Amino acid sequence: MDSSTFIEGQAFGGPDVLSVGTTIVTSPQPGEVLIEQVAIGVNFIDVLLRRGELSKQTPYRLGLEASGHVVAVGAGVADLAVGDRVVYAGGQPGAYATRRCVPASRVVRVPEAVELIDAAAMFFKALTADYLVTRLRKLEPGEPVLVHAATGGVGSIIVPLLKAAGVIV
Repeated sequence: MDSSTFIEGQAFGGPDVLSVGTTIVTSPQPGEVLIEQVAIGVNFIDVLLRRGELSKQTPYRLGLEASGHVVAVGAGVADLAVGDRVVYAGGQPGAYATRRCVPASRVVRVPEAVELIDAAAMFFKALTADYLVTRLRKLEPGEPVLVHAATGGVGSIIVPLLKAAGVIV
């Protein structure tokens, strides 16, 4: 068993309410992988949680996305292996940690050409942009779409996706 350092909030407020803790990380359960994390994604949802706008329970953990290396694989996981470079998003908060077990169904391999820090910084935002462009509703070529904050995290990804779909941005 190894330990993991994590960040949690003991109260709601600014960054000063966060504290560092240590926990024992056990072997992954069936369907999970243990990841030695290299980078975490920081998103506005983390700020909302820290402010107490999404939940009123303390302590709370932050972070929905991270990247790193698989260091252990639980039973039933066939498409990931120890040593794989990976990124994940969603599920239970708690990505602000050095090691973490996560469901393998949320984990994606990162190509060698992509830096792990870049993968962690944009994966959740890219998933959001993809959902809005390809899944929320059918967009027709030539249809006008207004993007608020087009230079932000999601906006900087969604604008090229919309242009590729033939809509007017």
